[in-house]
Amino acid sequence: MQENYLAKWLNGELSEAELSEFKKSEAYVSYMRIIEASKKIEAPEFDVQAALNTFKQREMAAAPKVVPLKPYKQFLRIAAVIAVMLAGSYFYLNTLDNSFTTQLAERTEVTLPDSSELILNADSRVTFSEKKWDKERAVKLQGEAFFKVAKGKKFTVATDMGSVAVLGTQFNVETRDNFFEVTCYEGLVSVTYNGKETKLPAGTSFLVVNNKIQAAEGPKNDTPSWMNNESSFHSIPLQFVLNELERQYNIKVETENVDTNQLFTGTFSNTNLKIALESISTPSQISYKLGEDNVLFYAKNTP
Repeated sequence: MQENYLAKWLNGELSEAELSEFKKSEAYVSYMRIIEASKKIEAPEFDVQAALNTFKQREMAAAPKVVPLKPYKQFLRIAAVIAVMLAGSYFYLNTLDNSFTTQLAERTEVTLPDSSELILNADSRVTFSEKKWDKERAVKLQGEAFFKVAKGKKFTVATDMGSVAVLGTQFNVETRDNFFEVTCYEGLVSVTYNGKETKLPAGTSFLVVNNKIQAAEGPKNDTPSWMNNESSFHSIPLQFVLNELERQYNIKVETENVDTNQLFTGTFSNTNLKIALESISTPSQISYKLGEDNVLFYAKNTP
């Protein structure tokens, strides 16, 4: 009954008689004390805008700092990088040399920018700059090549052992380990070795073997023998002959009890291995044994 009075009292629905009876109850006294006490409680002041500003400041402090680039400055940086790349590519392409290489048992013909021609023998390499050719007719050679030089200003061939200079002529240059030979077939050739210049007229040769200048026999034909598929030698240590056999046939050459310093004079075929082996072994008085990809030369009295 009093719970009913409480609900009605809170809603202001008690009649005068009911209110009089309700005020006499203990519950009414307790409720009135609660109401009086609650009137003394004050809610703290709350500044909504200040709280919002504080929240924003905390969020900004916690977020990672990003410094945006202005679009124009970013464009300039990208343009600068591209410009550097283009300049580097241009410099690289304009300093890049032309290069031609032959493998073992291979030869190739090369036409130079001024229509000069060269033929590379086996295991050889030639490089030159086409971009600079009008200013300087120059090539670098490793191995052996026969040159037919068009007339014009000086033409030079640089090697690790010496250099060759001509105006317009035909000549052959061979530069190998401890072997350097220049043969003039037409015109006049200038050879520089160890700082000393030697003039070679047509039909003469300049030869260095094991760092010593040797007397050289002039050419017997108007082109090198290797261009006619033969390799010819005159008083050349056997080791250089065997090295050339390896280059022409792409075969491994081994020796046993053979004096490779003995001098060899003769010719071997560059197209028939069996004939080549006989051409080397017979005058050298040695024997040989041919394998699948190698050949062993040995002294005849070897057990």
